[in-house]
Amino acid sequence: MLSFALRNLFRHKGRTALSLAAVVFGVVSVILSGGFIEDVFHQLKENTIHSRLGHVQIYSKGYYEFGRREPYAYMIEHPAERAAEIAAQPHVSAVMQRLEFAGLLNNGRRGEAPVQVEGVEAEKEARLGSAVSFVAGRGLRAGDDFGVLLGEGVARALQLQPGDTTTLLVTMPEGGFNTLEFDVVGVFRTMSREYDARAVRLSLAAAQDLLGIDSVHGLVVLLDDTAHTATVIAALQAALPHGFELKPWYELAEFYQNAVALYRRQFAVLQLIVVVLVLLSVANSVNMVVHERSGEYGTLRALGDRRGDVFRLIVTENALLGLAGGLLGVALGVVLALAISSVGIPMPPPPGMDADYVARIRVVPAVLGMALVLGVAATVLAALRPAWRATRAPISEALQHNI
Repeated sequence: MLSFALRNLFRHKGRTALSLAAVVFGVVSVILSGGFIEDVFHQLKENTIHSRLGHVQIYSKGYYEFGRREPYAYMIEHPAERAAEIAAQPHVSAVMQRLEFAGLLNNGRRGEAPVQVEGVEAEKEARLGSAVSFVAGRGLRAGDDFGVLLGEGVARALQLQPGDTTTLLVTMPEGGFNTLEFDVVGVFRTMSREYDARAVRLSLAAAQDLLGIDSVHGLVVLLDDTAHTATVIAALQAALPHGFELKPWYELAEFYQNAVALYRRQFAVLQLIVVVLVLLSVANSVNMVVHERSGEYGTLRALGDRRGDVFRLIVTENALLGLAGGLLGVALGVVLALAISSVGIPMPPPPGMDADYVARIRVVPAVLGMALVLGVAATVLAALRPAWRATRAPISEALQHNI
């Protein structure tokens, strides 16, 4: 049966090529659309991590739930020692201390705005913030004790730019007020427009001096690979005392979760449309081929082959056709994905963001496997009804196609 089916495919080269082209087109379409979707999710994930969240954030227990109301009641004491302990864990690339508090920023021209201030370690934050771009100026450096970075929205609202001087007013833990003057060294942009509209960054030393404390609110952990997030969390939960809580990036990235849920539904509809088009295209091609070969099937039955034999022959031919088309489609799809990725696809900013990005087609084994299975399954399914009709036609009627 297998040998007979192969000979039939090579004997009808034109018909085989027609059906093969339909399968290859469908498989390539699934690979390109699926690879594009995976790249969108991958870039969104990595930009979310490398804009400011890191892979894991560590707080004193209760800070995540109650820290906004009582920020100084949930501090991490001796943060440098704790950071060194965490940094010794496998796959940990860097551990950053952060001190977060609210303040009032003044531009010296009767303009002021409430801001969310972060005291950060400049050099380590530069390693984390690969997705942070600078609209003007530069990033913080180790010696910038009186330098400040402004989110793009803050700088626009207060009409500040690098070189200007600004004053920050804060409430100290014991209830008094303190103020300090800073020089604007840069204006930055992350993937979140909402965050940029209220964010101010200064050195950790300056923030601690401003508040009169030597502790921090949180530790941000950067890993060498996002795939190790779950492993590192498990190791840290075993190593750290019970007075700490760990938050992986995906629990903190509400925008990412909502965006992925929305895009998955939209892309699922798109892929469903592609699958239906593939199935219809293959079905039309197979139906034409089976109809044109009705005389052959009538001859086989006249020579003694049963209906089941003819049915299995048609299905086997199309299964082989689907397998060949699927393999060719996978090969062509990978080549096209690499070629398109080398050029890139310019994309507009996603909702809530300001920066454009360049999309690519990722070669994902799961997508390649799905496309191959789809090619074979679509061809076999498309052949079932024509095969059933061909075997149900009377032999005398089928033989008339030979005249």
